[in-house]
Amino acid sequence: MSDVEFGIGLRRLDSVAADARDAEALGYEFVSTGEHVFFYGPIGNGLISLAAAAGATSRIKLMSTITLVPLYPAALLAKQVAALDIVSNGRFNLGVGVGGEYPKEFEACGVPVGERGARTNESLEVMRRLWAEDEVSFQGRFNTLNAVTLSPKPTQRPCPPIWISGRSEAAMRRCAHYGTGWLPYMYTPEKLADSLVAIRGYASELGREEPVKPGLFIFFAVHEDRAQAIRMASDRLSVQYNQDFSKLVGRYALAGNPQDCIGRLQEYMDAGAGTIMLNSACPGDYMVENERLLAAEVLPALRSR
Repeated sequence: MSDVEFGIGLRRLDSVAADARDAEALGYEFVSTGEHVFFYGPIGNGLISLAAAAGATSRIKLMSTITLVPLYPAALLAKQVAALDIVSNGRFNLGVGVGGEYPKEFEACGVPVGERGARTNESLEVMRRLWAEDEVSFQGRFNTLNAVTLSPKPTQRPCPPIWISGRSEAAMRRCAHYGTGWLPYMYTPEKLADSLVAIRGYASELGREEPVKPGLFIFFAVHEDRAQAIRMASDRLSVQYNQDFSKLVGRYALAGNPQDCIGRLQEYMDAGAGTIMLNSACPGDYMVENERLLAAEVLPALRSR
C-alpha cells in the first residue's frame, strides 16, 4: 500500500465549514487554502479560513497553501500559528511562501517586494525560536525582540510542520534550512526530482541530518472528457494568474480523464512526492463533481499501489 497523503483545497469562502467536512468524509488527509491581501480575483485569508475548518472537523489535518509570510510581522504570525495549532488540537501545517505575483499588495502593506525573501527567512528564524524558547531576544534587520515569551506555545512541539513552497533555488535553500517539507508548485515530475536532489545537497552543506519531506502542490481538473478537463483547467488558471495557460496546463497542472490523472500523479509519486496537495481548476459549478471524481476514481488507484 502506498503511504502517500493527499490534500484538497477549500472550494469557497462562504462554505468553509461544509467544504472541510466534505474533505474529511471523502478521506483526504489534508484540507488547505491559500491567501492574498489583493489579487486578480476574490481570495480569503488562509489562517482565518483554516480556523473555521478546524472547528468543523476533528481528524483532517490543515495546511496553509500558502501563507504570505513577508506580509506579517514575525511575532504576530508566530502568535496566530500557535493559536491555530492549539484550537485544531495540533493539526495545523504552515505552508510558507514569499509571494510577489501581485506587487500592489506588497505596496499596500508597506513591504518592499524586493525584501520578501530576506523578510521570510528572518521571520522563520524568529518564529521557530518563539515557538520553542522562552525569554527570546533577537536583533535582526526587520525584527527586534527583547526577552519576550510566547505563551501558549503550539500544541505540536517544537513547532507545527513547516512546508516551504516556491520554485526557485532560493526557495530550495530556504527549505533545506527551515523546512519540514518541500511543497513546490508549477513543477514537472522531472523538476521535482531534481529539486529534491538539490535540497539534499543544501541540507548536507548545513549539516542537517533530518530528511525533508517531499511534497507537491498542483491544480487539477478531472472529467470523463479529456478535452473538457484540459479546457476547464486552462480557462481557470489563465484568469487566476492573468496569463495564457493553454500551453502550460499539460506541464504544470493535472488535467484529463481519470486514467490520465492516475498516470500523471504516479509520475510525480515516482519522482518522490509523498504529500500531494490538490486544488480545483474548474468552474465553480463543477468543483463538487471534480473532487468527487478525484476521490472516487483517481486516488484509490494510487493508494493501493
